[in-house]
Amino acid sequence: MNIKVAMPFYLAIFDLDETLIAADSARLWSHFLVKKGLAPLSLLTHEQAMIAAYAKGTLDMASYMTTTLEPLKGKTPHIIKQLVDDFIHEVITPAIYPQALDRIEWHRKRGDHILIISATSEHLVKPIAAALGIDDVIAIEIKQNNGVYTGKTTGILSFKEGKVERLKLWLQQQKHSYKGSYGYSDSINDLPLLSLVNKPFAVNPDPMLAMHAQMQEWTIMDWRHDNNILR
Repeated sequence: MNIKVAMPFYLAIFDLDETLIAADSARLWSHFLVKKGLAPLSLLTHEQAMIAAYAKGTLDMASYMTTTLEPLKGKTPHIIKQLVDDFIHEVITPAIYPQALDRIEWHRKRGDHILIISATSEHLVKPIAAALGIDDVIAIEIKQNNGVYTGKTTGILSFKEGKVERLKLWLQQQKHSYKGSYGYSDSINDLPLLSLVNKPFAVNPDPMLAMHAQMQEWTIMDWRHDNNILR
């Protein structure tokens, strides 16, 4: 019989984009690739329309991933990692909310288990999380074939209800359970996840999430960044 032991600490779940960083990492990545001449300018036009749908909570995530992963097709993870390392140094590190670092450290000092769950693909989320000192990540998984990226996703997309599904699968793989859970996000798309945790926090929430947070008397956190970050 597999009996899980409850640990005396909490699980702290963070969204990434517009929550820990003052921007959308996938969008910044697209700009980065276009700037480097590795993606066509048309990518930005297509993505802009999709971001508008995301803000309304109506984004077709499968279509979005097909569009934004196109530049990875045929490239090895090693080549992409080199690009991502430069991207994090040049673009992401300056975009990190100082208050996010403080909150991560607050949870770390408490002994809480910190997890990022993001609707961005793993080739970006995992190294960004590592830069933040966070080991555990749930992100959209991307398919490889013969050692190169195919431009396709695999598995359950960690978006909306998919975040909850992926979290439940992740929890099943853990050797212990938690005393409770915290959740942090800016987006109405994460309402299913925030409704699941014991202590939800709306970080710089979009209008729809802000309204829901006020009605449910959730804590609203106002994080600010001095740098002029591309949005």
